[in-house]
Amino acid sequence: MATRDRIQEEEPSKMEEGGLIIKCDTDFLSSKAFVNLLQKVVAELVGTYFVIFAGCGSVAVNKIYGNVTFPGICVTWGLIVMVMIYTVGHVSGAHFNPAVTIAFSIYGRFSWKEVPWYIAAQLLGSTLASGTLSLMFDVAPEDYFGTLPVGSDRQSLVIEIVISCLLMFVVSAVGTDSRANANLGGLVIGMTITLNVFVAGPISGASMNPARSFGPAIVKHVFKGLWIYIIGPIVGTVLGATVYNLIRSTDKSFPELFQKDTFLHCVSKK
Repeated sequence: MATRDRIQEEEPSKMEEGGLIIKCDTDFLSSKAFVNLLQKVVAELVGTYFVIFAGCGSVAVNKIYGNVTFPGICVTWGLIVMVMIYTVGHVSGAHFNPAVTIAFSIYGRFSWKEVPWYIAAQLLGSTLASGTLSLMFDVAPEDYFGTLPVGSDRQSLVIEIVISCLLMFVVSAVGTDSRANANLGGLVIGMTITLNVFVAGPISGASMNPARSFGPAIVKHVFKGLWIYIIGPIVGTVLGATVYNLIRSTDKSFPELFQKDTFLHCVSKK
């Protein structure tokens, strides 16, 4: 009897614990933090959707109708990124790019807990935009609006690393350094993307963004060289953030940077 009574006492206790867990989850879902996170995710999804719709749309229209021209494609990519930065940058930070999100997280400028949410939103936004373009246009294989290596895989990988490094170097400067003029951030980042597309577009397609290549590849089932546009931008953005952190403002002397607190830890707090 005593054993049975003890078991009956333990069962309500376990139920109470389970109820506490459920209550905590419910509290989080109804909390301001969850609402803020949801707003950020929606902003990333919508922003990425319009970036891919406009950028890839210019590629598709040019290949099908021939009216946009290559300089027009370059300017379109820069303009749409600039517009969306000023539109939702105050909501989500306007990443629109898994590589940028990862680089920010590595240097302590973005919570790792939010990384999966952001990347999922970015990939979904790209896929939805690519699907929209496929429904709007009769896209033949030669009109593919994704990214494909024109030369060798090694050549495309290297140039993706370099242009992604430049992009993140600029993003780190105008987006994270208090000494920079943040009001010009969207304009400067948009111009950087335009320049990168001018340089690398004929070689690799100038992705700089795994989401930009992922969406079209999924929708059109073209996976050739996709790994280049995943690895290249991630390596490049991490490298770009690292390089900029070498010149970031700090109140420590050169020897102090390499003592108790590592340089990475120091700059992540700036």
